Formats: sequence, C-alpha cells, structure tokens
Amino acid sequence: MPIRVALRHLTSYRYDRLINLGPQVIRLRPAPHSRTPVNSYSLKIEPEDHFLNWQQDPFGNYLARLVFPNPTEQFTVEVDLTVDMSVINPFDFFVEEYGEDFPFEYEPLLEKDLKPFLESRETGAHFEAYLKTVNRTPRRTINFLVDLNQQLNHDIKYLIRLEAGVQSPEETLSKRSGSCRDSAWVLIHLLRRCGLAARFVSGYLIQLAADQKSLDGPSGPETDFTDLHAWCEVYLPGAGWVGLDPTSGLLTGEGHIPLAATPDPMSAAPISGGLDECETDFHFDMQVERIHEDPRVTKPYSDHQWEQIQKLGAVVDEELVRNDVRLTMGGEPTFVSIDDQEGVEWNTGAVGYHKQRVSGELLRRLQNRFAPGALLHYGQGKWYPGEPLPRWAYSCLWRTDGEPIWSNPDLLADPMRGGNEDAESAGVFLCDLVDRLGIDGRWIRPAYEDLWHTIEQEQKLPVDVDVRKFDVDDDIDRKRLAGIIERGVSKPVGYALPLTRAWWQAKASWMSGPWPFRSERLFLRPGDSPIGLRLPLDSLPTAGIDARVLYAVDPFADRVPLMNYRQIRQIARRSAMQSVTSAAITEQSRQSRQNRDWQQLEEEIDNLEPVTSDVVSTALCVEPRNGVLHVFMPPLGRLEDYLELVGVVEDLAEARPQPVVIEGYLPPVDHRLQILKVTPDPGVIEVNVQPASSWKELTEVTTGVYEEARLTRLGTEKFQLDGKHTGTGGGN
Repeated sequence: MPIRVALRHLTSYRYDRLINLGPQVIRLRPAPHSRTPVNSYSLKIEPEDHFLNWQQDPFGNYLARLVFPNPTEQFTVEVDLTVDMSVINPFDFFVEEYGEDFPFEYEPLLEKDLKPFLESRETGAHFEAYLKTVNRTPRRTINFLVDLNQQLNHDIKYLIRLEAGVQSPEETLSKRSGSCRDSAWVLIHLLRRCGLAARFVSGYLIQLAADQKSLDGPSGPETDFTDLHAWCEVYLPGAGWVGLDPTSGLLTGEGHIPLAATPDPMSAAPISGGLDECETDFHFDMQVERIHEDPRVTKPYSDHQWEQIQKLGAVVDEELVRNDVRLTMGGEPTFVSIDDQEGVEWNTGAVGYHKQRVSGELLRRLQNRFAPGALLHYGQGKWYPGEPLPRWAYSCLWRTDGEPIWSNPDLLADPMRGGNEDAESAGVFLCDLVDRLGIDGRWIRPAYEDLWHTIEQEQKLPVDVDVRKFDVDDDIDRKRLAGIIERGVSKPVGYALPLTRAWWQAKASWMSGPWPFRSERLFLRPGDSPIGLRLPLDSLPTAGIDARVLYAVDPFADRVPLMNYRQIRQIARRSAMQSVTSAAITEQSRQSRQNRDWQQLEEEIDNLEPVTSDVVSTALCVEPRNGVLHVFMPPLGRLEDYLELVGVVEDLAEARPQPVVIEGYLPPVDHRLQILKVTPDPGVIEVNVQPASSWKELTEVTTGVYEEARLTRLGTEKFQLDGKHTGTGGGN
C-alpha cells in the first residue's frame, strides 16, 4: 500500500457587515481525470443555510454551485480529502503513430473537438521574440515537449505573486518572472502557436519530504507541503492529456491533483461569484498529514518504532553485560547499481569494470567513516568452477587500539586509475626497499612471462589475426597474449624478492636467499594474476621443503600490545638511515642501483653451488599494472611482522614519493585487527562488515554502510519485469 495522506484546505472570508452573496461556484473537487487515487472527499460550507448543486462544466470539471438565501457575515469553504500517493510514471502512455514525431497535425474530427484549446491570440514583441527561440526542429514529440518545458523553467524566474489574476504571456516574458499560473499560461500559448492543443489546469500540489537526500539535484521540501498550484496539459493523440509543469520543468506526477482544466484561466478559478460591496478579512490555510505508511526500503520503521527498538537494544545489551555474555554480530549486506540495473554485472555476472570501480570508491568511503589510518588491501577472493579468473576482494584493515596502520591515504594508489610507472620503476622501488630491510639485494629476481608458452599460444592463432589489435569482447587468452607481445617477452614484468621473517638468538630479522632454477630466468606461470601468485615455487630446490610450512600463532595464545604507529615508523626510518650510511661507505649511489645488471646477477645465482640448506619459499614482489606499482605482500605468521613490513613500504613510498597498491596475502587473523571487505557476487556487491559487540555499535555500522553505499550510487532495490520490488539477493 502506498503512502496515504489527508489534505485539509480552508478558505475563510469575514465581512465587516451583513451582506448578500450571489451564487458561488466552487471548483475544489478533484477532476475526473485525476490519476492520483482519491479515497474520500468532503466539502463543508458555512453558513449552513445554503443550497448546493453538484454540476459538471462543458469540460467535465466538477462544480459545486451554492445559493445563499440569507445575508451573512462570513463565508467559509473547507475541503478534506484523502489520497494514495501511488507512484505514477509520467511517461506511461502510447502516442498514435502519426503523432510520434513533431510537428504533426491532428485528425480533422479530433481537431474540431480541440478547437478551444488551439486558439491563441497572444502577440507582442517579447512573446514573438521568445517564440523564435523555441527549437522546432523535427524530432520525437515527447522530446520536443520536455525540451520546451525545461526551457521555460530555466528562463522564467518563479515568484510567489499575491495579486489576483494571471499575467499575459507578454508581461511575463518581459519581466522574465511570474507565478506558477503565469508560467503555465505562457507555455499554453507557446504550445498552441506550435500547433498543439493545450489547456490550463488548477489543482493541488502535494510534496512529501524525501526519506533521503537526493543524489541528483534538489531534494525537495524539508517537510511535507501542499498548496494550490497551476500547470499545463497538452493533448497527444493516443495518450490524451499529458501534464507539464513549467515551474519545476518536469511532467506532472502523483503529487499533482487537478481540480479544473479549461481553455482559459478565468474559468478555472477555485472560487468565483458575486457579493455586495464590503471590507473583507481573508484567511487561507492548507495542511497535509500522513495517515498511513507501509514499511519501505528507505524507511522501514516509523520514528516511534525505531525509538522503541533502540530502547530494547540497550536493555538487551545491559542484560548481556550483567550475565557476562560476550557476543558479536557481523553481516553481509548486498548492493546493486542505481544507474545500471540492466547490466550483466548487476544481474548475473560476478565481476565487471563498473562493479570493480564503485567497489573501490565504496571501500575508501567506508575507510574514511570507520577507520581513518587503515590499510587498503586489494587482493583476490573466491574462484568458482567455470570462472576464468579469481574474483577480486578489497579489504580495509585497522587496529583495534586506534593506532593507524597507514597514515597517508594519498600514498595508497587506486588500481583502477592508470599511471606511468614501468618495470624499471618497480625494480628501483624494490632495490630501495631491500636496502631498508637490510637484505642483500643480489637475491632480487626479475620475473618474465614464459617465452615458450607465449610462442606456443601465438602459433595456434589464425594467420590473419593480429594479436596486438584485440577486441575487448575477445577471448581472454587472446587478450593476455596480446598484452604480453605488446610489452615484449624479453622485458621483465616485475621483480620478486625471496623474503621471510627469521629468528636468530631470540631476535627476529628479515632474511632472503637465492632462488636457483634450471633456466637462467624466473619464468612465471601463465595467467593474469599478480606475479606473486604465479611464481614457480615447485621448481625450487627440494632441500628443506618440510621446513617451508608457515605456522601462524595460536589464536588462543595471549597477545601483547602492539607497538604504536610512531614506533613502527621509527624502526623503518632507522633502517632507511642505516641503508643510506651503508651505501655511502661502499660508495654505492642510487644511480648505480637503478642501473643494476640483472642479467649478471642471474648468471651469478645460476653459478652457485647446489643449495643444501633451507630455501626461502615466500616472496615480496613489485610489478607495474596499468601504470601503477603493486606491492605483493608475502605470507607472514605474526601480525607484528606484517605491520613492520607495511611501515617500511609506507616510509619508502613517502620518501620517493610513490603511491602504491598493496596486494598479496592478508595479515594473519588476530583479534587486535579489524577487517572489512568489499567483494563481488553474481549481480551484486557484497560488503562483509566488521563484527560489532553491542547494539549501539551494530546500528552505527549498519546505518553507516548503507549510507556510504547510497552516496556511492548503490542501492538495495531491484525490480521484476512487472515492476514489483524484489531484494538484491546475492550469488555464490
């Protein structure tokens, strides 16, 4: 059931003496062609000793004709009605084929019936000049009407004018201002001069305050509002009378309730009639009140209901605390685009460009709302059979003690925005990072696409296919091959550093080591995933393979407080100073590191003796994708180690300065860390919210997520083919 409202309209005249009232005509009953459902209507007249006759004028409008046999000192008209504010699509009509394109001519018989609505004697310099500005280029009729209505809305300033009567179109156009009735009268004459039948409409306008602020344009009134209003209706063959409101520049909707529709404003006056000469005290009052509202997506509860729910939630929290019951509540709300509800990615597809872009925007909004100073991590998520690639998973991580993980959000790059970084930039960045970690830089390995696999794939293509010129709808393997060939198979796509956290004499330190392979180079496994997920780890020496298992800290073990952010950054800066000092002692400069001979280093590694000790099997990688540097985090067993490594990366990014994308492995699960994820599912975006431990926290998280999603132009409503609401749902 839609929102039902009650409208009360009171008009009162008090005279300074007893007077005789002539017959009075009241035009305050909704017209027969009103599309807004009217549930009830009442008309109350004072003085009570009167005669009332309901009539219809030549145009079908309801008239209440009143006759007062006795003199009176007052005359009061009170209208009460209730209506259902059912949403009306103003474009829900068909037009006869001959009237689909403007200009057109009415059929002779219809033109005869419409003759009063085609008559226009208006002229004048301003009117004729404005008429010439109307674009009468042949086009769809509805487009012509929308354009003209918006043109008038833009050119005529709206004023509340208390003087009686309607300005002539010439006067309105000369002043470039007028009331709603003045603008409507101008539009009527413009339409008639363009060969279209138009009529003047007076009626009620009901505007309800929106549940939420509009994302596009004005949000409307702050409170529910009603008033007498005037607009125009144009006759279209097959569609009938179509309402145009030049005051708003829109077509009329459920809030427009017509009372009288006539060729001339004089015959549409709400109240008309004669009376003796006297002094009059005029009073006017209009009110609108909501008398029924069903729960809806934008307002599931009334204010009173929500207040009661909040009180009950607080009582439950107190009871849980009193009995030492510790509970947490998460959630996985799903959202769809409000701009592209027909797109594949918003119905059946799990991933898509638009979905990925708005997910990144939503992630940053949620970070700003819940966790300034959080780390944004762009990783991979679920991978279902039949899908060519794993789905992406965006994460926002922050510390529960309030300390930041990453303080400068400008240094966290957006992976959807392109840049100018290349593989050389990635190598330089990793060299500097190695120096700050205090590790021997000779263990860095350039990573290449598999040459032989590329040649094999290229040879399988038809001879008349140029893989460098691929269609975006082409096969994913062909896209991948085209990218490799365009970039060149002899150039590295990124760099890998074997890296782990080792303990020696009760002290933790970063450790690296050689990665010898049978081939001279590190060839990646074919694919589009980050190079950190395509490393040929099974080709490493088998020595110490049993020791490569990574053990996380027991989740039930006690945790000590984490170092604060300032201490972590001090460690990173101390390492940076030590690397600068070491470089000066050995007379190494930044330029020499940039020009490092990778081929020579690869040959040196290949000439090493067979490895008999444990081989480092985890790696930190740096690669450019879409011109943006991506830092692939290795798996680590302790949260402290992960935060320290992130601190070193941020310190280097700040020093260069160089925005980066953090990807790869997430930190180990730890109660000292909160995480929020934005992931794709078929047809929707899913937000895995952080757990809340109280009702107050849960309401803040839930309302915050939905508000930020709305500001990202995401909603929770979908519609079936028949227009019925349905939930967003979710996929696998």
